[in-house]
Amino acid sequence: MTERWENVGVNGPLTPPIPMRLYGEMSKAKGAPIVLYFRGDAFQGKAMMPAERLVGTALVAAGATVIEADYARGSDNRFPQAMEHAFMALAYLSTKRKLYGGLTKSPLFVAGDEAGGNIAAGVALKARDVLLGDLSGQILLSPMIDPMMTSDSLRKADEASLSARWAEGWSHYLETACGFQHPYAAPCLCSRLSGVAPALVVTSEDDPLRDEASGYAERLATSGVSVSKTVLPAQCGWTGIYKGEEGEWMAALRGEFIRFAQQLSA
Repeated sequence: MTERWENVGVNGPLTPPIPMRLYGEMSKAKGAPIVLYFRGDAFQGKAMMPAERLVGTALVAAGATVIEADYARGSDNRFPQAMEHAFMALAYLSTKRKLYGGLTKSPLFVAGDEAGGNIAAGVALKARDVLLGDLSGQILLSPMIDPMMTSDSLRKADEASLSARWAEGWSHYLETACGFQHPYAAPCLCSRLSGVAPALVVTSEDDPLRDEASGYAERLATSGVSVSKTVLPAQCGWTGIYKGEEGEWMAALRGEFIRFAQQLSA
């Protein structure tokens, strides 16, 4: 377990722009995929947690070098600072591909679950506008991207406590923003999705955020973006990502990421 956030490297001191940490060890495979991971917590997590997230663990098992960035420190989980901090981490890693992936052209991904999925989607949009092709793909795991919260899957969900937490999270995240129409704040409302990095979108049949995830995947595809969408069966225990619960979903995510990365490298 890695508990020191500031020290993300192994070959001498580095100076990441925000706290970051390496999950496990770096992949020894040349050209290994690098994944910059953003955790969930409904835009309300403040303390840097020592325990590694299960999503990151699953991606490490898929052969990726996973680095988590603490976008909340200094941003108080508010837009635009949180998203900008996350983007700074991506810009930093784009210059460190050889260190973390073994090659200067190692594929670089952003990934996030729940609120972290929102951050990842926003970062992917800004990467399209600023980094111009540096991002290989985005991994959106039940992304929390619709502040209106009006989807059928959310209304029909049994998890009332989750809905309340997400509503509070949206209110907090957008409190200092000038409305929620900015595409980096609510990617599902973005009117220009073409040219964004290929996406792997994962949800499940019993996921309250299923319709948000599926709707965004469909809009990406309609805009000409390469999309791999997976809706896992309820028995996989996918909604355990909200509670830190292990399950069959970890193996399923590992397999989906491997296929996604292989498709992009073909």
